Amino acid sequence: MLKKEPVLFLCNMKYVSRLIVFSLLGFWYCQNAGAQTNQTLRSQAYYASEDKDWFAAAQYYARLYARDTSDIKLQSKYADASRLNFDLDLALSLYLHVAALDNGKQYPLTFYWIGELLKYKQQYKEAKKWFSKFNKLKLRREKYNYYKQKTIIQMQSCDLAQILMNNPLNLEAEHLDELINSKLSEYAAFERDSSLYFSSLQIPEKRYTKNSDNEGADKKTIYFSKIYKADYRMGSWKKIKALDTLFNANQYHTANTSFSSDYKQMIISRCRAVNASEYTCDLYVSNYMNNHWTEAIPLEAPINQPSVSTTQGNFAELDGKPVLFFSSDRPGGEGGLDIWCSYKNADGSFAPPINAGKKVNTPDNDITPWFVNETKALYFSSTWHQGLGGYDIFKSQYSNHEFSDPENVGYPINSSFNDVYYTVNKNGKRIYLSSNREGSFFESKLNCCNDIYRFNLDTAKPVIVVDTTHIIKEQLKLLVPLTLYFHNDEPDSKRLTTSTTKNYESTYNDYKAMMPQYVKQYTTGLKGDNKELATNRIGNFFTDSLDEGFDDLKQFSVMLKKIMLNGETVKITMKGYCSPLASNEYNTNLAKRRISSLRNYFMEYENAWFLNYVSNETGNGGKIIFAEEDIGELPISRASDNVKDIQNSVFSPYAASERKIQIIAISFGK
Repeated sequence: MLKKEPVLFLCNMKYVSRLIVFSLLGFWYCQNAGAQTNQTLRSQAYYASEDKDWFAAAQYYARLYARDTSDIKLQSKYADASRLNFDLDLALSLYLHVAALDNGKQYPLTFYWIGELLKYKQQYKEAKKWFSKFNKLKLRREKYNYYKQKTIIQMQSCDLAQILMNNPLNLEAEHLDELINSKLSEYAAFERDSSLYFSSLQIPEKRYTKNSDNEGADKKTIYFSKIYKADYRMGSWKKIKALDTLFNANQYHTANTSFSSDYKQMIISRCRAVNASEYTCDLYVSNYMNNHWTEAIPLEAPINQPSVSTTQGNFAELDGKPVLFFSSDRPGGEGGLDIWCSYKNADGSFAPPINAGKKVNTPDNDITPWFVNETKALYFSSTWHQGLGGYDIFKSQYSNHEFSDPENVGYPINSSFNDVYYTVNKNGKRIYLSSNREGSFFESKLNCCNDIYRFNLDTAKPVIVVDTTHIIKEQLKLLVPLTLYFHNDEPDSKRLTTSTTKNYESTYNDYKAMMPQYVKQYTTGLKGDNKELATNRIGNFFTDSLDEGFDDLKQFSVMLKKIMLNGETVKITMKGYCSPLASNEYNTNLAKRRISSLRNYFMEYENAWFLNYVSNETGNGGKIIFAEEDIGELPISRASDNVKDIQNSVFSPYAASERKIQIIAISFGK
């Protein structure tokens, strides 16, 4: 069984009700924590985490951290609670501190979470480096299997995200105004005629409870998600109103409106809290009879099942038959919430649900299904398939009784945050979705809450078709600048020649073998934490810089080969740098030798496969042009230039990072 984070949300309540409840509780926590012992605070943090009350847990850990900033275990737990409480900047800062001290030894998932948080910030290149660091760790415990599998997808996602953002759809997101969106969460929007149905916690319920002195009744505010309706007239939204108690039931969170094709049935979800962050739901149905809607009642088995969450229903047609899509964590799925469908029988009952299959469903949550009958396309959200960050929306075509591999619907429909509840209106001209992307309204912290966004397809310009060759070119550009590193005065030390017979791969292998010597030399005279930090810095340079550069070069070569097969003219521009241990004249020649070793790498790649393209002797017109820019010493150096201080002038990470060459540009065409 793969390990996962807790179920994200069933009624999309992750960023909703807990914010209000937690804000009230948090004041009490902070007022009383001052007099509490560390052991008491640790116990309270533990029980809050067990209840997935991440706001409370973060408050307790904040108190403990203020008392002791050196406890790395505490920092890790504080970072986890902050991340799950969506305090992203704080979580990233804490994880980076843990990573510097621990370097993946006790808390290897720190690398993974840094990568995920950087994806939210659209720092995809940096995120990919951290995912790569995690992937290289030799972890044998089964609990890491899930993350090991997903980190491969995350690295691919970082590349795809940059390509999608560089090739945006010709659409603009319309953030619905404050009559619809509030500082809480709005989601599950569905347009019917000129009305918009959606779910929110905008209007609280008032209850009366006895106060502690039994002297009367206190008014208590309780927030439950309800379904609302807003009419659109004369170019603006009119005042919203909650649906009546036939649909919105007391003591339940109610959400997710879907109508049958004849508008004679309405499906909704009702949910109860399992803990502070998770909910279990059932689907309810209301029938339109005698010009009135009946009270919503739970669907019978096999749709609803005991101890199983069934939610986010969507009426559609499949193979010419009415069908109900929904999300559920019932047995028989791929993990977490899966997308299922159930054919509707002639008597109104439902057949046993069918899983949408391994192409759609994953070990993560796959949620908010919406099937478009006219195009036979299933839209849904997932955190597993390759995306820009958080939940992305995907499209899977239904053909020959199965769903195709999902395709990311692109930017700006998707963002680096959570994008869920994709719906299309009846005439196919408007898309609605919910997102906590930048620009959404929020109560207490950025990106805490989902808002409803709309895209008008009838005003969109034609979509540019991106072919395979274009995608490969974009991937090559993502690798630039591609940086490769060298040991001091290599290749061919103490020479004035401007070329070498060495291949960069051989210089890389020789350099890699010197890592123990670098650790020994750079940590000389250091003890305790200082020695540990210095050792980590050397290890990080060899894995994050030296190894990463060579891995990128291999990937660059594979894609360059694919491009050359199409007869392209490709110009590769290179630049060399040196540390400040020698004269400018010597460093200029050294930089040229280093560039020469890279040219040799390309010339000898796969039995000289590129050679004819460099000499322009191919039949398809393809050509590779190598170009060099100014070379020599870096303008500003952080490395020592004292030849006697080899600890800092040769073996320090600062010095090592300056001995490099780069592919600084790649261009295509004449």
